[in-house]
Amino acid sequence: KFLADGGSPDTCDECIIPQFHRTALHRASLEGHTDILQKLLDSGATVDFSDRLDCTAVHWACRGGHLDAVKLLQDRGADLNLKDKLLSTPLHVATRTGHLDIVEHLIHCGVDINSPDREGDTALHDATRLSRYKIIKMLILHGADMMAKNQAGKTPTDLVQQWQVDTRQALETKEQPQGQTEVPA
Repeated sequence: KFLADGGSPDTCDECIIPQFHRTALHRASLEGHTDILQKLLDSGATVDFSDRLDCTAVHWACRGGHLDAVKLLQDRGADLNLKDKLLSTPLHVATRTGHLDIVEHLIHCGVDINSPDREGDTALHDATRLSRYKIIKMLILHGADMMAKNQAGKTPTDLVQQWQVDTRQALETKEQPQGQTEVPA
């Protein structure tokens, strides 16, 4: 009704939560309402509109675990490498929230797998810290830099706690010597 009455699809939630500056596109992405996303985009919503934290609808779809929403936004021109205020990409968000299907999709779309966030952590650092074993394996198989150091000077392997034996072994057996750039097929 709001759109039918001439309302802007980029109207923010200022009257509800003024500090976040989120649109209906952000909310629909988080909740996976692709029918609403389609209507908003057809009505001219800005696909890469950022909230106050610089999160886009793709960031929110990744957080909510909605691959269909990510694909729809991508089909409508969304940039899958945009960073939020913490310099996190949608790949960081999907990794942190454990959405393997979205991580796989983003990798196959050619996102920067080694993009660092504000702390210098890559998606592999995040997956390791959170013990996301399947995501760790996927990132490694697709060429994640195992020797990338964050701002604290730590590689993903350095982040593994002693009790995370399985994760540590997976990282150590796949670790490549510094300077070697061969990526598995």
